[in-house]
Amino acid sequence: MMRILLFLATNLAVVLIASITLSLFGFNGFMAANGVDLNLNQLLIFCAVFGFAGSLFSLFISKWMAKMSTSTQIITQPRTRHEQWLLQTVEQLSREAGIKMPEVGIFPAYEANAFATGWNKNDALVAVSQGLLERFSPDEVKAVLAHEIGHVANGDMVTLALIQGVVNTFVMFFARIIGNFVDKVIFKNEEGQGIAYYVATIFAELVLGILASSIVMWFSRKREFRADEAGARLAGTNAMIGALQRLRAEQGLPVHMPDTLNAFGINGGIKQGFARMFMSHPPLEARIDALRRRG
Repeated sequence: MMRILLFLATNLAVVLIASITLSLFGFNGFMAANGVDLNLNQLLIFCAVFGFAGSLFSLFISKWMAKMSTSTQIITQPRTRHEQWLLQTVEQLSREAGIKMPEVGIFPAYEANAFATGWNKNDALVAVSQGLLERFSPDEVKAVLAHEIGHVANGDMVTLALIQGVVNTFVMFFARIIGNFVDKVIFKNEEGQGIAYYVATIFAELVLGILASSIVMWFSRKREFRADEAGARLAGTNAMIGALQRLRAEQGLPVHMPDTLNAFGINGGIKQGFARMFMSHPPLEARIDALRRRG
């Protein structure tokens, strides 16, 4: 969940900052003053440029953001046998998955957790928490690593960025239509774009961006099943099920790490109603059942 929420937060911030900057510098007013009147098709292209720029920028800095936010220490020269085993296991799994060896790191957290991120499958980062290394068996740790390698091999971060780019485009597009409606119809402004346009547009972008994130979360839940399947292929179905069962058992432990640092799904409990739309991970029970049906 950490990589998803970091990506979403960075993306939303980039899009909002771009919109506010364009508004403060009077970009739309400048175009109108120079005879450039955007129709809906031109507006859609304009929104696509900035929408994809936000998502791609978030993708390119995702590895750096993950390292900074988790205080991950990259293993360059293993100092202990655990670090040596970790590097060897990731190297083996990467080779079997057909990807380049990613950077490997450990982050200081008591909770059992792990994440993978990076702008492409041959320039990735895989990291595990200290708590996971200390409490999980070697087979369970290997299954968790295989799950994360599965994310990398499946190109999930790139696909996520493309989906987010489409979402950004339509959020910016409809926010400007709403802003124009509020300015012209409700406030009856007939002279260019008034303050109501800018306020309504930014507010609509924020609200629509949060609602549209349910689409990204839906994709995130789907890709967890695919990563579990990849983990089962690389580390064995029983090992993958065992790792998920161990995570389920740890759900009763006190969580000292904020939700934004939850990656592998230890908080993947069952939520109901509207909240379920914003879950980045399916319930652990559903993931275990899917693996059992797969055999």
